[in-house]
Amino acid sequence: MTSPSQSNDTGADPEGGLVWRLLSRIVDVRPREIATLVWSWGYIFALLSSYYVMRPIRDQMGVAGGVKNLQWLFLGTLVCMLLLNIPYGALVRALPRSRFIAITYRFFAVSIVLFAVAFRLADEAAMVWFGRAYFVWISVFNLFVVSVFWGLVVDTFGSEDGKRLFGFIAAGATIGAITGSSVTAALAKDVPVEALLITAVVLLEVAVICVRRLSRLSAALNARPHERDPEQPVGGGVLSGITHAFKSGYLANIVIFMLLFAVSSTFIYFQQADIVSRNFSDRGAQRSFFASIDLAVNVLTLIVQLGFTSRIIRGLGVARALALLPLITVAGFGALALVPTAMALMAVQVVRRSSDYAIARPTREVLYTVVPREDRYKTKSFIDTVVYRAGDQLGAWSFVLLTGAGMGVTEVAVVGAGLGMVWLINGFWLGRRQDRLAREQDEPRASVLTAPSVAQARSPAA
Repeated sequence: MTSPSQSNDTGADPEGGLVWRLLSRIVDVRPREIATLVWSWGYIFALLSSYYVMRPIRDQMGVAGGVKNLQWLFLGTLVCMLLLNIPYGALVRALPRSRFIAITYRFFAVSIVLFAVAFRLADEAAMVWFGRAYFVWISVFNLFVVSVFWGLVVDTFGSEDGKRLFGFIAAGATIGAITGSSVTAALAKDVPVEALLITAVVLLEVAVICVRRLSRLSAALNARPHERDPEQPVGGGVLSGITHAFKSGYLANIVIFMLLFAVSSTFIYFQQADIVSRNFSDRGAQRSFFASIDLAVNVLTLIVQLGFTSRIIRGLGVARALALLPLITVAGFGALALVPTAMALMAVQVVRRSSDYAIARPTREVLYTVVPREDRYKTKSFIDTVVYRAGDQLGAWSFVLLTGAGMGVTEVAVVGAGLGMVWLINGFWLGRRQDRLAREQDEPRASVLTAPSVAQARSPAA
């Protein structure tokens, strides 16, 4: 079964020229998709560069606030996510996508400028509280802006297109992450924090420029000809993104997938924070260490994304590709249960995060290509932000309770492996369901394409 964009491809090279010939060596892209793909790539590159300039600063401030305070910071993040989804839902309901995305990003840009001013003027005591607020806000920023990006992308490309292209688009995120973390790793010890934050704001404005261009280009792809003009407001209810997440069995299982992913990630993050706080006392050294870890993860991720992601998703199918990260998580926690050392923990973190970015994330986005348009923006945002941070909170308090009950690294790892098994089953079910929904949606369109007389008979003119 082919998607509409595939059916229009003649195999010629009328639009792509040299660019198409170069890109086609890396990704299975159609000539008519090139401009949209390139702007999508530039868009996520700018977003992730911005975030990774700020991420090591966030992680260092989280450590400075004390490992025992992290669960409170996660709680603050969850509350902010829930509150922000309400005005965001109102924007999506009333405005074209190019406008509500630009407003969202500029709202975050203004807040980052305010943090830069606060860090410049704050004394040592105030800096601790500003640092905690910054930790919460950048955690909100990361999930929100990336979720909005993927919402636009899955609104642009169909299911089969996503299997071909989402890995390459995700590589733009990885290169952006490498760029941002490299900048901070190189400058963190010598450049003031506020200068790094202003750099992140400039990159965020570049993303807004990409949004405008991408919104104009994406309508030409016509990935879903049965839907109305994509630049029309989505409509629906302000709270429908929240309610829809629990009314659909498919979306509810995506909620479960995200919760289990977040809980297992938080278990590892808490152990990482404990290790860093015991081994590095200087704040600049902590920032540099976190940036270096990010750099190692992203280099490995990029290799997989450019060479293997598309082949893995299309070869294994969505179900097996989704089950891969839970399987790695089970194996990783099993290794920690047997060898609970710092080196083992870091190895698990690197392999797991690179697998998430290179395979799980692009595959997870394919899940949303088969849901209604309103859910691509509203419900997706709710799941990517509120549900994810709810999983953080659940993981944070569970970790505190487990360690408070006397469990060490080995026992917590055994619990994590058990959760990973449940997650694996959930991911496999989701992938099978997505494949079925994609086939059901493609069948009517294929009938129209192969039987024009039937389509004409059903048209208003006829």
